[in-house]
Amino acid sequence: MLVEAGPEGLNAGTLAARLKVPPSSLTFHVQHLHRAGLIAQQRKSRELIYSTDFDVMNGLVGYLTENCCGGRGAAASVCETSCAPARVVKKSTKKARAA
Repeated sequence: MLVEAGPEGLNAGTLAARLKVPPSSLTFHVQHLHRAGLIAQQRKSRELIYSTDFDVMNGLVGYLTENCCGGRGAAASVCETSCAPARVVKKSTKKARAA
């Protein structure tokens, strides 16, 4: 969600509502991401705004890609270092009506 929100980020209330988690549970998880440097936290008045730190995230993804399969990278036939976005299948929320 934070990646999709871009640099503007999302406030904690919006995150909690969209994830359907209590604010205390959200705080627990986002604080770990913040301490790891993957997300930034900014206070605007009484709101906490969280956003992705794209430089850190890209560095992590780059590190993981370079060190795939024990550093053998693309040379290893069992290690694919490129990925395609997963296809999102939307489920219908309408119940089937009895005929």
